[in-house]
Amino acid sequence: MISEPSQTSSRSRLPRFAPAYVGGVQLGAYAARRLLTPARRVRLLRRCSTNADNLDAGRWDTLATSAAVVEHPMDLGYALLLLAVLGYTEYAHGAWWAAGTFAWGHVGASLLVYGGLRAVHARSSTRSAIDVGTSYGFNAVAGALAVTLPAGRLRTGACSALLALGIRPLARNRPGFTDAGHLLALLLGMGLGAARGRTLAR
Repeated sequence: MISEPSQTSSRSRLPRFAPAYVGGVQLGAYAARRLLTPARRVRLLRRCSTNADNLDAGRWDTLATSAAVVEHPMDLGYALLLLAVLGYTEYAHGAWWAAGTFAWGHVGASLLVYGGLRAVHARSSTRSAIDVGTSYGFNAVAGALAVTLPAGRLRTGACSALLALGIRPLARNRPGFTDAGHLLALLLGMGLGAARGRTLAR
């Protein structure tokens, strides 16, 4: 069960990572749209993508850069939801754990998707696809946060809803590789959250 921070620690644990990250990604997206031509913006996005072509070429830095850029500025609703989930996780568990969970989900899901694409010999358009954004990390943090909620209906309902949302796109006729990535990131986050819960319970 998550303990309530004291008044003093509450001030010191006000979210900093979450607003800095969400604001930075959003400002970067607006700047790229205003300052770069469409062709240059596409080249930038492809260079930052964790697609199979980049990883096959040894561009492992894309595991970090792909989480720092988005194709288009985020919708306000999604940006606020991302900020709320990251911010509350940072408040409840600390900035390092929130950032680490985000990175764990983003990098882990990206590598698992990459391995899957190599195993099935994906076509060239998929291997070179633009694959950037915040969604893998967001799914991981949301999954971890749901698992660390107090035991009961709230935790069960949150975990069930997230799993249903993660599985639903895979039931389509032609799911995309990012659909699998979102579910993988969610499961990675839930696993990390479960480990966190066992640690807090000791």
